[in-house]
Amino acid sequence: MTGTDLSLPPATTRRELRERERAAAGDALAPGLPVVPSALPQPAAPAQAFPAAFPASLPASLPASPAASGVVPEPTMLAVDLPPVARRTPRRTIGSRILSLTALLFAGAFIVGVTVPANALDVFAASETADTSTLAAAVEVPGQVVEVDGDAAAAVEARDGFEVKSWAEVLKSQYGSRDYNYRMAGWTGAVRWPFPYVVPISSGFGDRAAPCRGCSTVHNAIDLTPGAGAPIYAIADGVVIRREPRGGSWGNNLTIEHKINGHVVTSSYAHMQWDSSPIELGQTVKVGDFLGLVGATGQATGAHLHLEIKVDGEYVDPLVWLKANAG
Repeated sequence: MTGTDLSLPPATTRRELRERERAAAGDALAPGLPVVPSALPQPAAPAQAFPAAFPASLPASLPASPAASGVVPEPTMLAVDLPPVARRTPRRTIGSRILSLTALLFAGAFIVGVTVPANALDVFAASETADTSTLAAAVEVPGQVVEVDGDAAAAVEARDGFEVKSWAEVLKSQYGSRDYNYRMAGWTGAVRWPFPYVVPISSGFGDRAAPCRGCSTVHNAIDLTPGAGAPIYAIADGVVIRREPRGGSWGNNLTIEHKINGHVVTSSYAHMQWDSSPIELGQTVKVGDFLGLVGATGQATGAHLHLEIKVDGEYVDPLVWLKANAG
């Protein structure tokens, strides 16, 4: 087959035309080979008259094999045309489009609703012509209006200024207003002060604000503060009936029993420095004997002497008793 074969219908596609041209090129290289038409159905050709020379059937016999003649032609590709496959483009239904549009509108409305304040849209603005004269009466709550008598108002306006006290000042006015002053004519006699000179008193006898956690609020003694390491002396003759070199809350302490004016008097000395007292339990002491050094052992906020006096088993104010009995 050379050139354009008039025995076939016109090509309907470019692919078919290229295949025919390849077949024609193969016939030119290997003449004598018949052309086998495709057994597959071909697309309908345009309505036209077919040529009269269209063969009715293939030849009954084929020519001899090219290998027998000694000439082997190059292999020829025989094209088999397949009908074109129509592509279907998916079409979205009207319902799916409406659903997508609805979801988009809902999402936009939700975002606007949660991010824009209501007053930004000015939907609650009061009308300029609205009557607002009754609004105040509508929101009035009973009990908010208080009528004050004229005399009481005048008294409030004419009152004096008020005074503000700190907690320390309140405690001082309640517990620190006692008179701790005393004089010493001489350090002589059967009863003496525990120090041969006047010393400050930091805490008096009776109720008080506890100076530390665990400290007592009922103080049955007086605290004298001559300074750490000051020597302490016995207030009268007596016998040591209590001795605690390693006491608990009182630290290093001792108690002496006296016979004074027909009464049994006991004097206790607490918070002395560790190992500063040479006194032993049961020892007899004389007035003015050295007992130990002022310290802060046990439960104490600072160095001081805790002096406690009982008369016939009852607590008395040591300051008052010493003022009345010490020389």
